[in-house]
Amino acid sequence: MTIDPGEAVALFRFHLIAEAVDPAVSSAERGLIIRGLASFAHQHPDGTMRTYSRGTLDRWVRAYRARGLAGLMPVPRSDTGAVRRHPELLAEAAALRAELAARSSGAIADILLRRHGVAVAERTIRAHLRRQGLHRAAIGGVPRAFGRYEATRPNERWITDVLVGPFVPHPRVAGSRRAKLFLIVDDHSRLLVHGRWMTEENTRAGQDVLREAIARRGLPQALHADNGAPFANAALERSCAVLGIRLIHSRPYSPQGRGKQERLNRYIRQRFVAEAEAMGIESFEALNDAFMAWAEQVANTRTHAETGETPIARFMAGGAPRAADPAVVADAFRWSAVRLVTKTATVSLVGRRFQVDPVLVGRRVECRYDPTDMSSLEVFFEGRPAGVATPLVIGAHVHPAVPQAQRPVPSPTGVDYLGLVQAAHDEALAGPISYRDVPLFGGGDDPRDDDGDGLVGARS
Repeated sequence: MTIDPGEAVALFRFHLIAEAVDPAVSSAERGLIIRGLASFAHQHPDGTMRTYSRGTLDRWVRAYRARGLAGLMPVPRSDTGAVRRHPELLAEAAALRAELAARSSGAIADILLRRHGVAVAERTIRAHLRRQGLHRAAIGGVPRAFGRYEATRPNERWITDVLVGPFVPHPRVAGSRRAKLFLIVDDHSRLLVHGRWMTEENTRAGQDVLREAIARRGLPQALHADNGAPFANAALERSCAVLGIRLIHSRPYSPQGRGKQERLNRYIRQRFVAEAEAMGIESFEALNDAFMAWAEQVANTRTHAETGETPIARFMAGGAPRAADPAVVADAFRWSAVRLVTKTATVSLVGRRFQVDPVLVGRRVECRYDPTDMSSLEVFFEGRPAGVATPLVIGAHVHPAVPQAQRPVPSPTGVDYLGLVQAAHDEALAGPISYRDVPLFGGGDDPRDDDGDGLVGARS
């Protein structure tokens, strides 16, 4: 899945402020979160490390609340070309840092603006100082203490993971394939929100399970995942950003905080996978049917050792879950691809061709679509809607010489043309005879033919 660079920046900004835009967070808590975010550097999508002021982060929070993900899209820079016109500014920035190592990039930018009246972006100064070897060493954090954590209410925090299961006969490939269970558990209630055995461990599988989980159990506030390929991708980041879900990835080599998921995985292996392997697994469909029944009848109705309640009862005690707007869900799980429109006003996607507006010929357009329903694609050109692309259907071009068996068989009319001709002929023969209608060459039938040779008149 390709993603627009501007949207990549918007997704990065949402990931940064996701905790602060949570409606359940108070103003005081939001201030603490923003101050914490402003206190250290963050890795930008272009690979650089950047710090952001409290004012910038607050502005992003307000923009997201007002316009959603679109409010976090970057705007064109106002200082473009300033450094190119004044290259001496970078040399002065390096001298300012060398003079005082604790002087920040923001302070240097402010000094340059006050002295020369030229605004230079902090990230430009920061990148130059790094190239010159004048960047400040990364601030080391104090050792973290990992205490036991539990969400205070249902759907406050979901944890997702992939469990590698038994071999199962594949419906389209000879032999069997290792089944992978994509599952989601609610942190507060320990409810097995949703789970499904898949043939592949990829982005599409992770999105399908999350979409079904939201349809069944409502919208979570946060989703905790590891750094595997199904969860560390632009498609999932965009889905969570559109839905307002804070996506949290575990730090590499730091499994703390995922103990509940690991215990559930062990329980599934002992109580479900072992039984399924003992009885024999016919297909992925049969495996999923059995797992769905087991999850609802056993896993979610047992009394949990830590909470002392059944997961389903603890989950429902929080009241009706917050449902998501179907239109927003559809937009959140759409995919995007950039394509060049051919001379025949078509674009190619996943081996199929789609017809677009002829005015887009030769243009590079963005196609947005639901991977579960590709009956039509939404087309965007330069960020603006440009119509809908529909599957190209080419009709059969049949030459008249092709046998009629290849054409649709017509319905019989019951008309007997030859019979009509014969009837007309019989009717004509049954009428009165006129000598004027009798041929002159009759072989002696004309009374003027006195010798019967068929000729009338004198002979020479």
